[in-house]
Amino acid sequence: MPHFKKSFRKRRREQVVSLALILSMLTGCTGRERALNYIGEPKNLDYYEDAMTRIEYPDVDQPTPDTVTFAQKPRTLGDRSRDEVWDMPLAEAIHLALANNKVIRTRTDFLSTNSQLYTNPDNVASVYDPAIRESGVLFGTRGVESALSYFDTQWNTNLVWGKNQAIQNNVFLSGGTVPGFELIQDTAQFSTGLTKNMAYGATASVTQNWNYLQTNQPNLLFPSVYTGNLQFNYTQPLWAGAGAEFTRIAGPLNTNLQAVSGVNQGVIIARINTDISIADFEIRVRNMLKDVEDLYWDLYLAYRTYDAQVIARNSALRTWREVKAKADIGARGGGAADEAQSREAYFSARAGAEDSLQNLYTLEVQLRRMCGLASTDGRIIRPADEPVTAEFIPDWHMCLAEALTRREELRRQKWAIKSYDLQLIAAKNLAHPQFNFVGGYQLNGFGNNLFGANLDEGMVGAHEQSAYRTLANANQSGWQAGFQFNMPFGLRNARSQVRNYELRVAKAREILSLQETEVSHELTNAFQSLGWRYKTAETNFNRGRAAFRQLQATDAEYKAGTRTLDLLLQAQNRLAQAQIAYYTSIVRYNQAITDVHFRKGTLLENNNVHLSEGLWTPEAYKDALRKAWARTYAFDAPEIDPVHHEPMSFVRKGVVSSAEVAGLPEELPPADGTMGVEVPQVPALPEAPKEAPIGPVAPGQRPLSLEPRPLPPAEEPTAPSPDVGVP
Repeated sequence: MPHFKKSFRKRRREQVVSLALILSMLTGCTGRERALNYIGEPKNLDYYEDAMTRIEYPDVDQPTPDTVTFAQKPRTLGDRSRDEVWDMPLAEAIHLALANNKVIRTRTDFLSTNSQLYTNPDNVASVYDPAIRESGVLFGTRGVESALSYFDTQWNTNLVWGKNQAIQNNVFLSGGTVPGFELIQDTAQFSTGLTKNMAYGATASVTQNWNYLQTNQPNLLFPSVYTGNLQFNYTQPLWAGAGAEFTRIAGPLNTNLQAVSGVNQGVIIARINTDISIADFEIRVRNMLKDVEDLYWDLYLAYRTYDAQVIARNSALRTWREVKAKADIGARGGGAADEAQSREAYFSARAGAEDSLQNLYTLEVQLRRMCGLASTDGRIIRPADEPVTAEFIPDWHMCLAEALTRREELRRQKWAIKSYDLQLIAAKNLAHPQFNFVGGYQLNGFGNNLFGANLDEGMVGAHEQSAYRTLANANQSGWQAGFQFNMPFGLRNARSQVRNYELRVAKAREILSLQETEVSHELTNAFQSLGWRYKTAETNFNRGRAAFRQLQATDAEYKAGTRTLDLLLQAQNRLAQAQIAYYTSIVRYNQAITDVHFRKGTLLENNNVHLSEGLWTPEAYKDALRKAWARTYAFDAPEIDPVHHEPMSFVRKGVVSSAEVAGLPEELPPADGTMGVEVPQVPALPEAPKEAPIGPVAPGQRPLSLEPRPLPPAEEPTAPSPDVGVP
């Protein structure tokens, strides 16, 4: 009796626990309920709350680039250190941008506060995009290899064993003498076959089936027997989905993977998608190169602007010193008002020089970002090329023809139209009933054994001993042939799809017409800007020559006492502004030339840039060879553990320092002059002939030279007297 009570309590406890588990699965559970154990005793929730709210960092093994790890302190206006000047040609800047940027950068990316590089990195253009599209396997991203896989031969094999024991409620099955006869059956099914989709839409297959049965059922010829067949089947679409054209566009009809557009993506559509991806990549590379050229000339302008501002500052300082010297001796032109005015003019010119220097630093860092260089490496980039000053007169009709032929956007849209045209052909093909021819032939086999025979040839049942022998004799065969027809009344879905593609084609063609119109307008604006910038450069050159002549005359008259100080200061400022305006117009003129090539689709060719498929790294070829040997000789990769049941860690363990989060070492090595960054070597380019400045230069005048000047000394000029308040 006690034993019975103990067992009853145990069963009752198990029933309660089981009921609680079933209720929890049916009704769901909250975070607090999950903290309860199986018998309802609460646990401490602090652990679970801390684990749910704690910020964790993924365990990603990605080394930080050396350009980030060994970056020096950024230069500032108050920093008196001198950097090594890096005279960089434009060709080298373009080479660095192409060599260092696997992810395509544009100037808009780092000027925007909502850059896709942080908010949507999957959509950022890179050199991997065409290959990603080519190797795609899902719906709208399917590549050529995936589309060709429709025609790969499929091998299907099944091998299943079974056993069944059951009491038969049947006098005949029980032998007629033993009530409740137990029927025992050992079974096995084996099936193997090959299926091939043909390029013209047909499907052919060959399949071999074997069924094994061993039973104690009475009145059988053999207690164990093999029955099977060798089947040949063939299906040929005759209406919808028929023909090589449809199959090349949409793939075989019997595939069930539908694309987003509604028509399967066959080999041709997948290839067009790859061409569209290549066009997108080419557009982004072209935009990157245009930004590199624009930044290069903007940096050149920043140097020229800083040079002019420094000259204006030094002129204002010289004037201030002269006025201060006159004020000290009480000479004419040395009054307090003149001294204060000259001092204010100096500080104004000094502020302009400081602003232009900071703008130079900002543009230099932007050019480094476009070239994929470190933010600081102990050097400062200075453009070495001179802008073009000769007049560039392109032919309008030639440029328009090139733009309509070579613009990447137009080529991309034409590929889209071609894709829609082909998909419309496939949609019209599907707007018919499905009518297929089907046929098959099979050889049947039967035997007590699968291969060998246990009886002599003359004995009864000897020919039925080997199943493969009866199959090879081909005495028992069967065949079938006929047609299949399937049609929804009205074919509304198929006809709607046809209409949808007709509208898509119409829209795509209308967009192409609008794009061609926009290209002509863009080229028109580029031509107008080109002429405008050149004329402005001529005008500003003459303006600078006149400003220089005015400054000479005003300075002579001021020294003679016939001119006031304010006129001299105004003349100095006008000369500086005229120089800046001239260099600005020259830079904008060169950017206008770049824009003409950009608008007519020849920017890449003009910079000798050609797109081609590159080689993989040597490590990739070694890894591919290792995997090929593993597949050939059934070697398992050493890092694969088929019985590993514990999931790998994806969160960093322990306390994470700021350096670990950033991927930096705890102790940085001392930085040297090279910063540990290998600078790509570019072959030296022949020096371009220097263009003469626009317009004649009068004898004895200071020409507005286009020669690059080095940075001025970091030391500021001292004031003539300590009581003036100038550092």
